[in-house]
Amino acid sequence: MTPRVLIRILLAEDHAIVRQGLSALLRAERHFAMVGEAKNGREAVEMARTLNPDIILMDIAMPLMNGLEATRQILAANRAAKVIILSAHSDDEYIQRMSEAGVSGFLEKQTSADILTIAILKVAEGSVYFSPSITKRLRANLQNPRTREGLVKVNGNRLTSREAEVLQLVAEGSANKGVAAELGISIKTVEKHRQQLMNKLNIHDTAGLTRYAISAGVIESSVQLTII
Repeated sequence: MTPRVLIRILLAEDHAIVRQGLSALLRAERHFAMVGEAKNGREAVEMARTLNPDIILMDIAMPLMNGLEATRQILAANRAAKVIILSAHSDDEYIQRMSEAGVSGFLEKQTSADILTIAILKVAEGSVYFSPSITKRLRANLQNPRTREGLVKVNGNRLTSREAEVLQLVAEGSANKGVAAELGISIKTVEKHRQQLMNKLNIHDTAGLTRYAISAGVIESSVQLTII
C-alpha cells in the first residue's frame, strides 16, 4: 500500500486551527504532499480545478459554500476526482447525501491519524474507504435510495447548483445585494433564483429558508439562530 509517488492533497476546512493541525499532520507523512488549503467550499472548487489534486479532504459545514455542494460541483466538473469527507457531522443524513454525491471516503474528525493515512492511501489506489461504523450504517440505508444528482430534492424537483448557493448565502444572513456581490450576478438574478427555490421548497420567508437549510445540513445550527 506504499505509493510510488507522492499523493497530492488539497485540504478544505474553515476552522484555522483544525486546518493548520491537519496540514502539519499530513506534511509530516512522507507519502503525502500538501498542494493547497481552502477555507470554504468555493475556494475548494476553484483549487480543485486549478491544482488537480489526487485527494481532496473536505469538511461539510463551511461558509459561502458547504462541503456537500462543493463536492457536487467538483465531481460534476471531474468525475475522476477523489473526495474524502473528514467531518464532525456523521449522522445518517449527512452520510447518505455524501455517499450519493459520489465521495470516495467518509471519516469522522475523531478518527486517528493512522486511520486517516490508511484511508488516503486506499482511496489514492482507487478504493473507497468509509470508517467501519459508517459502512455499517450505509448498508442499513441501502433499502432507502435517494437521488444521486444533487444536494436537495423536494417533490421531485432538485435545486440547481446556483439555487443551492443562494440558499446557503441567504440562510447565512446575506441580503440580495450581498448574494449578488458574492456570486458575481445581478440582484435581479438573485431574486429570480430565490423565488425559484422558495417555490420548490414551498417556503416563503427568510426564517423558513434558514430553518430548512439547518435541517437539510446546508449550514450548521449555530448560524442565524436569532431569526429561527
